[in-house]
Amino acid sequence: MLAALAKRRRIVPLPRAAIPPATKGSCKPVSTLVLELRQGDTMIVNGAPIRFRTKSRIELTAHARFLFGKQIMAPDEADTPARRIYFALQSAYIGAETERAGGLASARRLIADFKTATTSPLACEILDRALQAAEADDCYQALKLTRRIIRHEDAVLQRGRAA
Repeated sequence: MLAALAKRRRIVPLPRAAIPPATKGSCKPVSTLVLELRQGDTMIVNGAPIRFRTKSRIELTAHARFLFGKQIMAPDEADTPARRIYFALQSAYIGAETERAGGLASARRLIADFKTATTSPLACEILDRALQAAEADDCYQALKLTRRIIRHEDAVLQRGRAA
């Protein structure tokens, strides 16, 4: 089917062997990410929410700030200290350009407050790593680390759900 489309449009796809490998000092080749989303799933890409009306398979071929499904936290779900940290980091990651700096500043303050209140040295270490990741513009990693803190907090508070 692709070959027929390429003939009609006179597009000749390059075989993989024709693409030169990355050399030292050149840009890294862009890797693609393929995601399958179900009907009704939501995804936020570069700050824009997308709701899928049908089951879809998408391929991201360039760098994008995105979250989908259970990774997205609604404002009303940020009802504990760890969840508020997650929501602030989420704003720093996928918020509008004007929200990102404020989200990171809120995350710094909330992390400092959490570290003051907790007795867990491991939680403090994980939050330090999350903040370092966020400040290095690796907010996706910061969110992953913060989900660990949410699970810890849920266990301490004996809550049944985790992000």
